[in-house]
Amino acid sequence: MTEWIAVITITLLAVISPGADFALVSRNSLLLSRRAGVLTALGIGLGVLIHVGYTLLGVGLLLQQSAGLFNSLKLAGAAYLIYLGVRMLLSKPDSATHSNAQKPAADGAALRTGLLTNALNPKTAVFIVSLFMQIVQPSTGLATQLGYGAFIALAHVGWFALVALCFSAGPVRDRLLAARRWIDRLFGGLLIGFGTLLALASQHP
Repeated sequence: MTEWIAVITITLLAVISPGADFALVSRNSLLLSRRAGVLTALGIGLGVLIHVGYTLLGVGLLLQQSAGLFNSLKLAGAAYLIYLGVRMLLSKPDSATHSNAQKPAADGAALRTGLLTNALNPKTAVFIVSLFMQIVQPSTGLATQLGYGAFIALAHVGWFALVALCFSAGPVRDRLLAARRWIDRLFGGLLIGFGTLLALASQHP
């Protein structure tokens, strides 16, 4: 019970902290659709499961002990965030509008973007590895650890799905959609900023 309380409390505090995931879900919900925002949130949850999976397999310990490996993850994540940011900065206003024929591709892109953004996020890697190593005891059963991992993933999906619902609400979206070019620039700049900070941090293990 003590472990569960710690996992729940720390997870909820971590998931609501602003970061690249929040910026991405907000942007997709506002400029694309509620569906795109929710799918991005689902992709983020799948990315969390990847971190949980390698942590349970013991790879997380290697990641924690190897500065080179961890810096490689940071650089990969930084490059992806900067790539997304540049795409947003260069996007045209009409690119936010999708026809029905484009929906399947847009759905897949939203899910994939959420997945890759979180899977390459060193902040999430550090959070999950540290959580399992500092709070979870060696005597904790595998089923319980899997339960922790499932809760962490569902907490991410639930929170970011809520963010998607808020940013795609009619009154909010209608007012801001007219300024979508500037919104793309804002969120693109934020992602480039996050990526740049990650890249700089990888130079100082």
